[in-house]
Amino acid sequence: MGKPYRILISGYYGFNNIGDDSILTAVTDSLRNRIPDIEITALSQSPESTSARHGVSAVSRKSPAAIFGAARRADLLISGGGSLLQDVTSKKSIIYYLAIMWLALLLGKKFFIYSQGIGPINSNMNRRLTAWTLKKAAGIVVRDEDSKDLLSRIGVPEGRVIVTADPVLRVKRADLSIGRAILEREGVPLEGAGPLVGMAIREPKVKSEFVDELCASIERLGASHAARVALIPFHFSEDLPVALEIESRLGGRATAIKNKYLTEEMLSIIGNMDVLTGVRLHSLIYAAVMGVPMIAVSYDPKVNAFMHSLEMKALSLVKDFSSDYYMEEFDRTLRDAEKLKERIGRNTRKLVAKLDANEEMIRAIIGLEDGREK
Repeated sequence: MGKPYRILISGYYGFNNIGDDSILTAVTDSLRNRIPDIEITALSQSPESTSARHGVSAVSRKSPAAIFGAARRADLLISGGGSLLQDVTSKKSIIYYLAIMWLALLLGKKFFIYSQGIGPINSNMNRRLTAWTLKKAAGIVVRDEDSKDLLSRIGVPEGRVIVTADPVLRVKRADLSIGRAILEREGVPLEGAGPLVGMAIREPKVKSEFVDELCASIERLGASHAARVALIPFHFSEDLPVALEIESRLGGRATAIKNKYLTEEMLSIIGNMDVLTGVRLHSLIYAAVMGVPMIAVSYDPKVNAFMHSLEMKALSLVKDFSSDYYMEEFDRTLRDAEKLKERIGRNTRKLVAKLDANEEMIRAIIGLEDGREK
């Protein structure tokens, strides 16, 4: 191409959420590997941090002027992976992400939906707005069948929607020595007769029935399996208070990871676990990447959808979690660990192979064939 092709990426970036920042890592790496001579700009809550961490240009997602300027300069808008188009956690965020697409349309730019998880969308108005907007997309790729089904129900033609997987599945495996050194610094016991169990918990209240049942589970893990438990905060600012609460209740039974780590470091931490118990979706995805048997506790349909893609099921919803159910599942997981690793590996490879559809469609939109402009 005569000049670099400029791509603007919109997503939930710069919020200290390791899962969403991992999405940006995976997307930018894949774009650079498959599309020559591109410039990438991301909309971010923390532009300087995002720029330094990912090697991209970044502008404030809160500044209308900065967003307008970035969109005007761009050749293509990518609405990045994650659960952007949903109105459960926030009734306003779906409008924000749709509005970025409307701006692209206003400026005569194409936009592309990149391996997103769609929904839940409860508001009828939001459903109509989403359908109207996505019908105008240059391409639509979603990460699971549930997302495709939802789009079909609200009026997006089924034939326009491609199903792949979460882009984070494509990140590279990390060296286990990195995580081992971190766990040692954080005071997690690395030597012991029992399994090392990671827990990546999403729970807004430090005092809740869920936290009570988790504490009971950890006590039982220690008593029956001599397990060592690491509490791993994925969305650092939200998850650390609960991790510290559990640690304070249980003393030496569980150790909270008290510092913030980047994608490779967190992958390696999880790779050192014998079993990962995850509420956070991307903790489960990291476990899949690293080949670690997992127990999922669902707070959102996206968790169920991901586990289904691995030919597995979530243990329960957060609200139904009990230490009795958990201990039964833990015993099964430990017993069948090698079979689970084989199943996770086989299905993860299948999912990763599907992800190339994103770049293939973007190359077609740009007009590339075999690395050359058509």
